[in-house]
Amino acid sequence: MSFVVAILVGTVLLLLPFSTKSGHISFVDALFTSTSGVCVTGLIVQDTGTYFTPIGQIIIMVLFQLGGLGIMTFSTLILLVAGKKISIKDKIIIQQKFSHASHKDFKSLIKNIFFYTLFIEFVGAISFFIIWHKKFTVPKAIFNSVFHSISAFCNAGFSLFSDSFLSYRGNTWVNVTLILLIVLGGLGFLVLHDVNDIFFGIVRRKRIQISLHTKLILTMTFFLIVFSFIFFLLIEWNSSLGNFALKEKIFSSLFQVITARTAGFNTMNLNTLSLAVVFLLISLMFIGASPGSTGGGVKTSTIGVIVTFIRSKIMARNSVSLFYRTLPLELVMKAFMVVSLAIGIIFLSSIILFLTQPGMSMREVFFEVFSAFGTVGLSLGITPKLSAVGKIVLILTMYIGRIGPLTLLYAFSRQKAYGKFEYVEETVMIG
Repeated sequence: MSFVVAILVGTVLLLLPFSTKSGHISFVDALFTSTSGVCVTGLIVQDTGTYFTPIGQIIIMVLFQLGGLGIMTFSTLILLVAGKKISIKDKIIIQQKFSHASHKDFKSLIKNIFFYTLFIEFVGAISFFIIWHKKFTVPKAIFNSVFHSISAFCNAGFSLFSDSFLSYRGNTWVNVTLILLIVLGGLGFLVLHDVNDIFFGIVRRKRIQISLHTKLILTMTFFLIVFSFIFFLLIEWNSSLGNFALKEKIFSSLFQVITARTAGFNTMNLNTLSLAVVFLLISLMFIGASPGSTGGGVKTSTIGVIVTFIRSKIMARNSVSLFYRTLPLELVMKAFMVVSLAIGIIFLSSIILFLTQPGMSMREVFFEVFSAFGTVGLSLGITPKLSAVGKIVLILTMYIGRIGPLTLLYAFSRQKAYGKFEYVEETVMIG
């Protein structure tokens, strides 16, 4: 509900004359932009840098900062600062959102979240400013640096540059800064906390116990980046990357597979990519970031659990084990449910777009819908061309993708208490 309120408030603010240079924006476009901001998606129907005034751009920046961390998290911080008590229900919701163990100190959790966020975004802004203070006036360089640092860490994908980062594809400093911000924002705060403990543990020569969650997230993130980077580079080497310098080929390939998981920036024209690589990007958008992060998608841990389950069955194991730990069957079922619901929502949205947006190819529609659900923001350029109905479909898809399909299911399900009984077991043929 907090996301809905934030979206509506953002819509009203963007509708006001001071938010746009023309003084006017349609309700659907304002709603779309606000939803894209709060859901940290980055899909746009109007160019952020040229259509909106500095005030409008600040509103959008606040929306994706709120959306990245969660409105409830900000509300909780305000209550803590004011000395108010936090309800048990709100504590549980926030702890679940950030994959935080319930026995740990709640105030410490909130403080750590904001410390990591502000520190990383501040360092990112300084890094951008080092490059941009030579190109822009100091006030403009500061604003651009802060805007893009927050956008990158929150995996929002909004840019004040009309070509996103195409003109910086060979710039080592900008690429490395963006990549680090995106990856850190997509890991999740529990993982960041564990990585911080690991670092200081090494410095102090102290052994640190790493959680199973962190091990899985770091492993999945590493393999997704490495294998997708190699695949992208090999397929596009003499194709879309053909005229690029060696450094541009490497950075463009690495950047696109990282940003495809949730960020939505781009350093090359996506319409030039082969169908195989487009399918790769769609797969990465579907997987998304990690639980408790600023990104979307079905999450890396969900796919990791499913892969582990399949591996266990192939090896004829009685239990699902990972890093010398046994995963409960309920967790495996939850992972399959998340993926199943996500696929259902994506295909339903795609079918509606096929029916209401004639003339658009299957490649374009699927790419856009997967991008919306994964709260990524990458586009093949069809978003501004969508009708009002098409935009509303993507608005709903972005919202569901941000809150998660399970949250939506639980919201509409009726909880009933049944007695403990089971029917007679019988099998059916499958496969």
